Amino acid sequence: MFQIKDRRILLTGGAGFIGHNLALLLKKLGAEVSIIDGLHINNLLAFSSTENNIPDRGFYLGILNERMEALREAKVSTYVQDIRDYHAFSRLVNKIQPHVIVHLAAVAHANQSNKDPYSTFDHSFRTLENALDIANGFQVEHFIYFSSSMIYGHFEGGYATEETSCNPIGIYGALKFGGEKLVIAYNQAFGIPYTIIRPSALYGERCVSRRVGQIFIENALKGTEISITGDGSDRLDFTYIRDLLDGIVKVIENENSRNQVFNLTYGESRSLAEMAAIIQDHFPAASVKYIPKDRLTPDRGTLSVEKARNMIGYDPQWPLEKGFPQYISWYKGLVKQSENTGSIGFIYG
Repeated sequence: MFQIKDRRILLTGGAGFIGHNLALLLKKLGAEVSIIDGLHINNLLAFSSTENNIPDRGFYLGILNERMEALREAKVSTYVQDIRDYHAFSRLVNKIQPHVIVHLAAVAHANQSNKDPYSTFDHSFRTLENALDIANGFQVEHFIYFSSSMIYGHFEGGYATEETSCNPIGIYGALKFGGEKLVIAYNQAFGIPYTIIRPSALYGERCVSRRVGQIFIENALKGTEISITGDGSDRLDFTYIRDLLDGIVKVIENENSRNQVFNLTYGESRSLAEMAAIIQDHFPAASVKYIPKDRLTPDRGTLSVEKARNMIGYDPQWPLEKGFPQYISWYKGLVKQSENTGSIGFIYG
């Protein structure tokens, strides 16, 4: 059993949705946390650029600034550096001397990946190769890679364990699966201890990734229709950020997590219609429309978390009925604050 306290933990791409929340928790637990992030992907630089036509730009910039302010207040060392620059990245790792690297740097959106494969490869696969090579050079004790449930492709029978065959569909899933193979290859060639994490359908505070739950809430707040792809029966293993963070802490703490692959989700799939019903409980006027499903969206379902439960004591506590209302409440408070202060345009632009 490893103690989080006083361990030097580096989060690449750590200013993102998962990363900043993880950094705050690890810092609270006594770790010496550092972040390296170029802020290019789904972050301040992308949202600041007028090249991108982003609705509600000011609102999202407000959320992103809230992230950075929370990191500053927690005294998390944050280095703004493009991880594709091998030598600059290496110098920072030499300065930090991490025991653990949690690799989060990636394009984290399947639709965006399919539209821009080159950028996705550059920001996902190139950054991973740099991180692995540098981790090997500095003999990092533990390398944690974030994969995705998308690597399974269509779930046979609506259920997947870590032993389920992986047949990803589209650029995003293929690169995530390729990343897993690269991580394992570095272990085979150089002995780098690793853990591969496969999350699913994350939601939670300070996310700007336009995930399905976020889109549902924002549309309800604006009084626009909620769009559901397909007939509403498609199922996802919706996972509240707090469950994922608890799982990552257990991965770092437990020695038997090394050289393993774990699904870290809630462990029970729910339909899109069920999520929409929770929205309508909180926004009675919200209406729903159904649109055709994208051909590159796999049929998914439940990811078994029994391996993580048995090996590292993972115990998710946030079913959709508990976590999603928490997220809705946070969003309502944020929008109310922006309306009262005029600091973040949302509904009125």
